[in-house]
Amino acid sequence: MTFPRARKGRPGYDIDEVEDFLEDARRAYTADPSGAGGIDADSIRTTAFSMRKGGYSTTHVDAALERLEDAFAARERERRIAEQGDEAWYAEARATAQAILDRSVRPAGKRFARVSVFTLGYSVRDVDAFADRIAGYFQSGTALTPEDVRTVAFRPQRGGYRESQVDYLLDTVTRVMLAVR
Repeated sequence: MTFPRARKGRPGYDIDEVEDFLEDARRAYTADPSGAGGIDADSIRTTAFSMRKGGYSTTHVDAALERLEDAFAARERERRIAEQGDEAWYAEARATAQAILDRSVRPAGKRFARVSVFTLGYSVRDVDAFADRIAGYFQSGTALTPEDVRTVAFRPQRGGYRESQVDYLLDTVTRVMLAVR
């Protein structure tokens, strides 16, 4: 057994799905770099498993996925630097970081598109507060970790920010943070 099981009475991640994914990830990681393995840091970050009684502990699997994402991101960074060179790689990372910062410092309440008043989105106040933390990270090195970005949760709000836009920004922040480690 790769991971501990979820506590009794609690659902956990489907064991077969997790094991299959980990096997695919092992193959992709050890595959020829020029071949398309189908798994990269981004796909690991967005992987989801079905929940089952008696499944693997979500906490343990999530922690392993974060370590796996870090390993894939480091390998991807090394490959891109080898292909493009340091200067081009860091220029690309700086440009992406600037785009994130530009979005994060927009006026409060106007940082993302809003959903209709009849639809739930992310809390504007919660997202704006986290966007301020992101801006602080990119402007002055305020403490923020990939874990903080991966685990942030926002309350729902009618007429709130469009979730897909906020989620995309958070994925991009994580990608940049892992790229420049």
